[in-house]
Order: sequence, then C-alpha cells, then structure tokens
Amino acid sequence: MTEQVDYSVLDRPEVLSFIFFPRKDLTTAPANASDYLIPVDKDVSVSCRFYVHSQRAPSVIYFHGNGEVVSDYDHIAPIYNQLGINLFVADYQGYGASQGTPTFSNMISDAPVIFKAFEDILNENHYSNDILVMGRSLGSASAIEIAYQHQKQLKGLIIESGFASVINLLLHLGFPAESLGLKDAEFPNLAKMRTITIPTLIIHGEYDSLIPPTEGKALFENAASSNKNLIIIPDAEHNDIILVGMERYFKTIRQFVFG
Repeated sequence: MTEQVDYSVLDRPEVLSFIFFPRKDLTTAPANASDYLIPVDKDVSVSCRFYVHSQRAPSVIYFHGNGEVVSDYDHIAPIYNQLGINLFVADYQGYGASQGTPTFSNMISDAPVIFKAFEDILNENHYSNDILVMGRSLGSASAIEIAYQHQKQLKGLIIESGFASVINLLLHLGFPAESLGLKDAEFPNLAKMRTITIPTLIIHGEYDSLIPPTEGKALFENAASSNKNLIIIPDAEHNDIILVGMERYFKTIRQFVFG
C-alpha cells in the first residue's frame, strides 16, 4: 500500500490562485481523436482526449501544464502519432469540459482514477497494454503519483519541465511558502521518486525560468530507476521547449518509448 499524503495545505485560496489557471474549452475532438468524460467524484467528471495511432501502438497518458487544456495538444499529438505512439491527454477539474474546481488535493487523487479508466478503455477496445505516463510542469505531480502507485502496470515515466520540491518552486516564483508551515523540502515529488524503479526520462529546458533545471536534475538524481536519463534542451525556456528543441525532444521520447 502506498502512503496517503495530505495536500490540504496547498488548497488554500491564495495558493490555488497562484498554481492553477483553468480555462473552459468545449471544442470537439479532431478526426483522429475521441473525447472522454471520466467520473472522478460524485457529479464530477474530467475531460480527456485520446489521439490514436493504432491498437497495437504503445500509449502515453499525459498530464499537461497549469495553463493548458487538452485541445492545446491537437497540433502536438499528431507528432506522437507519427512516431507510432497513442497519446491520451487529461485535463484537471475546472479545465476544458471538466466539472469541479481545481485543487492540489483533487488533482493528485484524480490521477489514479483517470489512469484506471484509461486502462479500462484500452482493455475494452483491445489496445496494447504498453503504457507510459508523462507529466509536463504541474502535471509532473500527477504523473509521479501514478508511477508511485502503479509501477507494475507501466513501461516508463516521462517528466518534462517538472518540479521536485513545491516549497522551492513557490519560493522561486515569489510566493511566501514559509507562511504555509511546509518544512519538508522533498514534498511532494522528490520523496516519491526514490521509490520509483521503472525506466525514467527527465526532459528540461536549459534556461527554464519558471521551473529551474535544478528541479529536473534533482528528480533525475533521486530517481530509483537503474534505467534513467536526463535531457537538457539547449537554449530552451519553459514554454518553448518543443519549439526550440523539437528534433531532439521527440527523438528522445521515441527512443525511450520503443527502447
């Protein structure tokens, strides 16, 4: 059994307004994709979009950044499909077509529920059970939570522009984290990484000013996997990492997914 962690200290309004930037989006899926509403609580469902290459292809379940929604991946997912990868992108409560309100607690608790629903979708439709989990920026917390709880069902973990310590991140961004009474500099991601032994890939921009590359390096150094890799994309910032380093970014992901 994995230990349950209390995230309620991060659910204060002043923290939530600092972390989450939800926006509604009701656009329909493009031709190669399907939309899903996954129930995560009573009367609350989270929107997800599944971009399919083929039934035999490996699948990546993906958690995006704090200012994004699934439709932002309509132009990125085809690249994954061209590489032979299915991409399943999940929103958070209050984002896209999702119901509910985003909090750190429900973001973490929803992630394994969404993962289980995705497993069911794959099984019911006779897809390959080769699954990897990926998180970008804020989504690193959701991805690491799934890897922490469900290593046996996963082929690998990918973190892009992720953070190790929420205290260090808040302080870096100018939020007075001391006022929250948080003392554990390893909370929430770093301690979990020490228990995750599946193949792990960390990607970070060299000049990321929102989440410094020292955070990505800390995740890499503390990952328990014997098969781990850290890729720093030269000249890349937080939000232009794909644009600046597209060839290396996707070449690295393809090599990692297909071994």
